[in-house]
Amino acid sequence: MLDFFTIFSKGGLVLWCFQGVRGPAATAPVNALIRSVLLQERGGNNSFTHEALTLKYKLDNQFELVFVVGFQKILTLTYVDKLIDDVHKEFRDKYRNEFQQKGALGLLNGTFDFKDDFMRLLRDAEESSRVRAPTVMKTFEQSLKSQKTVKCMIETRGEKPKEKVKNKKNKGSKKEGTEAAAAPSKASGGDKQPSAAGDKEELTKDEILQKNREEFFRRHMKAGEKSKSPKPDAQKEKGKKPRVWDLGNSNAKVLDYSNSATNGSAEACPVEEFDPDMALGDKNREPGRLYDLEYESEDEAEEEKVVQNTSKPSAKKGGLGGMFGMLKGLVGSKSLTREDMDPVLEKMKDHLIAKNVAAEIAVQLCESVAKKLEGKVMGTFTTVTSTVKQALQEALVQILQPQRRVDMLRDVMDAQRHRRPYVVTFCGVNGVGKSTNLAKISFWLIENGFSVLIAACDTFRAGAVEQLRTHTRRLNALHPPESHGGRTMVQLYEKGYGKDAAGIAMEAISYARNQGFDVVLVDTAGRMQDNAPLMTALAKLIAVNAPDLVLFVGEALVGNEAVDQLVKFNKALADHSMAQTPRLIDGIVLTKFDTIDDKVGAAISMTYITSKPIVFVGTGQTYCDLRSLNAKAVVAALMKA
Repeated sequence: MLDFFTIFSKGGLVLWCFQGVRGPAATAPVNALIRSVLLQERGGNNSFTHEALTLKYKLDNQFELVFVVGFQKILTLTYVDKLIDDVHKEFRDKYRNEFQQKGALGLLNGTFDFKDDFMRLLRDAEESSRVRAPTVMKTFEQSLKSQKTVKCMIETRGEKPKEKVKNKKNKGSKKEGTEAAAAPSKASGGDKQPSAAGDKEELTKDEILQKNREEFFRRHMKAGEKSKSPKPDAQKEKGKKPRVWDLGNSNAKVLDYSNSATNGSAEACPVEEFDPDMALGDKNREPGRLYDLEYESEDEAEEEKVVQNTSKPSAKKGGLGGMFGMLKGLVGSKSLTREDMDPVLEKMKDHLIAKNVAAEIAVQLCESVAKKLEGKVMGTFTTVTSTVKQALQEALVQILQPQRRVDMLRDVMDAQRHRRPYVVTFCGVNGVGKSTNLAKISFWLIENGFSVLIAACDTFRAGAVEQLRTHTRRLNALHPPESHGGRTMVQLYEKGYGKDAAGIAMEAISYARNQGFDVVLVDTAGRMQDNAPLMTALAKLIAVNAPDLVLFVGEALVGNEAVDQLVKFNKALADHSMAQTPRLIDGIVLTKFDTIDDKVGAAISMTYITSKPIVFVGTGQTYCDLRSLNAKAVVAALMKA
């Protein structure tokens, strides 16, 4: 039933392998497991799916070994977990001395004859799953019904269950108690109530009914008189009056655009005046360079002084108490257990969640670190906290550096050699900054000498085309055609509102190919991940136009929502695509990074879910506020207390 079972070291040396009769070679699925799980620090789950196979694995951190079993994913093999545990224990016990005495040379020169032991363990595991005692039905004597007598099961009509009667008795006793407590107060109130009761007893039913009607009408008339409001003496004048602000412009004609004759055409709109220094930001920057994201730690020297000052009094207390207190958290030549790490991991998990990492991903990260460290032998003067923290930092850096790195400039030059435009599509939810960061990326591409065509495919949001038109005018003002040999570096392709976005994108790509543009940036409408019609339209746009790069634009302010957005965007693109291999998200643009201080957990959540790189980071409001992700800077901000 098994396709393969292999044992190899973390250095990549295969120690022993069992190959099934009909099973495929274990090389491709095991390599996929190493690339996607072990190297990417995603060991929170011990199961991995590759094509038609399910792989389960177990790590031995003491001897740096990996045990992997593979079987068809359509099968439900209940004995696999027991088998991998038994093989792990048997293999360790059999070759423990060889690993401890020879170390790495023992792995290189050793011969591991483990086939007979494995077949025995496999037979035992299969038999244990088959020889499970079937569930036996209870006899009548073992049931609770047999303990009841016939008398207690007979119910007579009109008789209530005993429990309810008891409850009512208790309630009755409570009422009696309250009535007894209220009796003195009633007695002190005088003899008004008995007399009223006597009057009511003397009246007939018709007289009582007539009296109640009169009281009702009397109350109703009083309420009507109270509800009447006096008529206002002077009616308010109809129409709105303009509010005059103290610090505003008194000339209203300056702000009146109602009689504009331009009607939104790009040629007729006047070019507004703006300060180029305000649009560019840093004057000392190098044109065309994408700077790395930096994180400035706050007064590290002061923190070191505080640590030194707090450590001095503890040394003065001295004696054996101070020495034992210092050595209390140290682990000397001891293998780490889960019990040692659980308190530290719990604090780390809460710290990650507080830094905006999604709760589910924080749990998986801590679980991955625990599996990586469990059974590992520590140094003499190494604390559990420092070891877990260092392992978590390494895991976070590895997550932020995914397998594929997007080099956009290299890809654009490659498309130039093939004489075609390089197409980038931006997608995301509403209000995350797609159009603004598209303009920033346009400016960066122009400064690197590439011409850009912006396709206005957001035909739904009011003002979307006008926003891109304004960005186009400003970019052309910063880089006029005269500075580039008469060549227009950025142009807007728009067809207004209410049109098919996929058709506009196709026409824009064709226009860019004919006019010789280097890059086409496709702006799409913001949509929620739960809106099926809009997600179908986005999948159609991507499937029809086949862009070179699909960028998901997400803001750094989100926490758990980042997971939901990315998972559902990818799922929608896969479900609504007609292609056999659907096109999914290729990279991430992380916006509003300047608003979160050190709560940078959204970067971890997004890259962990998609295994895609963060290509650009938006850090401000000017065209130059675009950065590339620096994994170490993000992790430093994330681990800051």
